[in-house]
This record gives sequence, structure tokens and C-alpha cells, in this order.
Amino acid sequence: MSQHIVSPEVHEHHTQEQESLKTAGFWLFLVSDILLFGTLFAVYVVLVGHTNGGPTGKELFEIPLFVTSTFILLTSSFTSGIAVLQMQANKLKGTIFWLVMTLLLGAAFLFLEIEEFMTMVHEGANIGTSAFLSAFFTLVGTHGIHVTMGIFWCIGLILQLRKRGITTVTKRKITNFSLYWHFLDVIWIFLLSVVYLMGVM
Repeated sequence: MSQHIVSPEVHEHHTQEQESLKTAGFWLFLVSDILLFGTLFAVYVVLVGHTNGGPTGKELFEIPLFVTSTFILLTSSFTSGIAVLQMQANKLKGTIFWLVMTLLLGAAFLFLEIEEFMTMVHEGANIGTSAFLSAFFTLVGTHGIHVTMGIFWCIGLILQLRKRGITTVTKRKITNFSLYWHFLDVIWIFLLSVVYLMGVM
């Protein structure tokens, strides 16, 4: 029986096509996320004044906490960018190191967000207290869920890099992860402006 032999060039071209399709799918995912957050922001803006006699943002939000969270998350965006540069230079150890730094900073950010939520709930300001708090917990919590997803994604990438090294597939995954992480930073800047800064004014 004759066997159909695929040349390395054809295989590489097929792999590149598959990676391009997956990248396009990732961009569609980001677009759907933009629509999701756009809707949640719109709901928050409508409901921010509906406190039902409960606490307002000015009473709840702690400036040092959200400033620290912002610094940590923006720094993690910087480290994820360095990871991509290390990947492009085919430096495996450097790529893993900066991904680990991004992971740790993301975990620190998430810890502060959980701490903020727990403090609010302890003070009696929970998701059922008012329409304002329902919108707040849903919006900020959705961002937190996305950060959690990013953390697990980053762990998966680190494990894949340790096993397979820098390949066409891992390059695409790291690039997409970095874009996703930058996207979360942009969403946080909007959260900082619309929710926290306007909330304490």
C-alpha cells in the first residue's frame, strides 16, 4: 500500500492556518467580553444611585486598597509584556519567570479583591442590600472571575512551557494570554474611573 507522505513545509503551513483560526476565535471571545462588560457598566451607571438607604460608594470604598490593587494589576500587565518579549527571543527560562511573576501579581490582586468583598459583607453591605451593591458586586465580581480564569490559564501555560518549550502553539497561547491580561487591565481602568474614583467623590 502506498503511503501519503506530508512534507514538513505543508505540515507547517497547516499548523499556521490552525493557529490563525484559533487566534481569530480568541478575538471573537474578546469582542463578546467587551459586550458583556459594556452591558454591566451600563447597568451599574443606571443603578449607582439606588442605595435603598444603604451605604454608598463613598462610605464603602477604601482609597489605599483600590490604589494598591491598581498598581499591582498594572504591574502584572508589564510583566506579561516582558514574558512575550522573552518568548519572541526564544528565552524559555525568562518567559517562564515573567509568567510566574504575572501569576503572583494576579493572585495578589485577586486576594485584595476578595478581602474587599469580605469586609463589605461583614459590614452588612452585600449583594442583596441594594440595587447599587447588586450592580457593584456583579460588575467587579465578573472582572474578578476573569482574573481567576487568567491565573489558571497562566498556570497551564507555565506547565506546557516546561514540558514542550517554546513552539508555534505555545507562542500563540502566550500571545493570546498577554492580550487577554491587557484587556483585563483596560477593564480595570474603567472600573477604577467609573466605580471607585467617581464613587469616592
